[in-house]
Amino acid sequence: MDIVSIIKEKAAEYFAEVRIIRQHLHAYPELSFEEVETAKYIAQKLTDYKISFKEGIAGTGIVGTIQGKNPTSKTIALRADMDALPIFEKNNVAYKSTIDGIMHACGHDVHSACLLGAAKILNELRNEFEGSIQLIFQPGEEKLPGGASLMIKAGVLEDQSLKGIVGQHVYPELEVGKIGLRSGMYMASADEIYVNVIGKGGHAALPQHTVDAVLMASTIIVNLQQLVSRNAPPTIPTVLSFGKIEGKGATNVLPDVVTIEGTFRTMNEDWRALAHKKMIHLAENIAKGMGGKCEFEVRKGYPYLTNDNDMTATAYQAAQNYVGAENVIDLDLRMTAEDFAFYTHHTKGCFYRLGTGNMAEGINHKVHNAQFDIDEKALEIGMGFMAYQAICQLKEAT
Repeated sequence: MDIVSIIKEKAAEYFAEVRIIRQHLHAYPELSFEEVETAKYIAQKLTDYKISFKEGIAGTGIVGTIQGKNPTSKTIALRADMDALPIFEKNNVAYKSTIDGIMHACGHDVHSACLLGAAKILNELRNEFEGSIQLIFQPGEEKLPGGASLMIKAGVLEDQSLKGIVGQHVYPELEVGKIGLRSGMYMASADEIYVNVIGKGGHAALPQHTVDAVLMASTIIVNLQQLVSRNAPPTIPTVLSFGKIEGKGATNVLPDVVTIEGTFRTMNEDWRALAHKKMIHLAENIAKGMGGKCEFEVRKGYPYLTNDNDMTATAYQAAQNYVGAENVIDLDLRMTAEDFAFYTHHTKGCFYRLGTGNMAEGINHKVHNAQFDIDEKALEIGMGFMAYQAICQLKEAT
């Protein structure tokens, strides 16, 4: 029996167990950097599987290791995130979140369950591959500064034999049974923008006695959009959006302060840094020119995510072997962000999408939605393909 058939057989055998793991994690979600019970649960599973691991990394992070033949020759890392989101779940399912206001609405329960399933398979096949496989269970993907950055600082990528890292993410837009891949640039950097526009409040009918913070704020927003659209290099995708504007005035009251919050996203670090400076300079000078003041803060978030060409080519061939060429999809660029990007700036990486949707059964809500769920058949495919890809990546690693 070939390795694909062996792995598929094991994935089918362990599906029921991994389904229970996923449903347990879904029922007991924990927010970013608070994944204490989640980490304990994962640690117990690794103990049950007789896989060595270290815990307490970057807070609640866990790193396990599976050694194959000649274990120090080369290493491939597999990563799953563990945190949930501050969302009230609206699904009426047996495994619905038991914690009000917290939900695995981005599929991190799926990621962790699949990695545990892949770990069990790989540990049983450790005599079938050369090298080692590192299992990274990471906290805090959803919250700055990103658990990936903290895991890197804690040294998870310092193994000299490390050849690359693989990450999997649910994708409800893809039908279950399909896998999505993209080589090269894939996801954007993400920065948070916080602005205080300070004027002098007063009666709205007597604007000559005020410094109108609302007018200043609107002028700043319009000009920032023009600045970005007129300065962004045409080959670099860029998005600037403001999702919150608050000025606590009234129909006849101009407020002293207007606050603005937004996001800036792009795919080039030089342009990213230049845009930060240009936005701050423009906003401060507009406010000054209108008689007020502007406090402009950019909280630098995740970098852009780029997939290594060679690793992605290996993953693409592995996906064709595992689910069939007709079920391997080329992904488009995304302006969303992922802290897996930090890893790709330190080592080779491949971040791919696992189809989890089922339109016929109404399983089609997108991530970060209170009704997000998956077709659980994706667990069997997810753990199996992750295990198979790990072996393929080790085989091709140089």
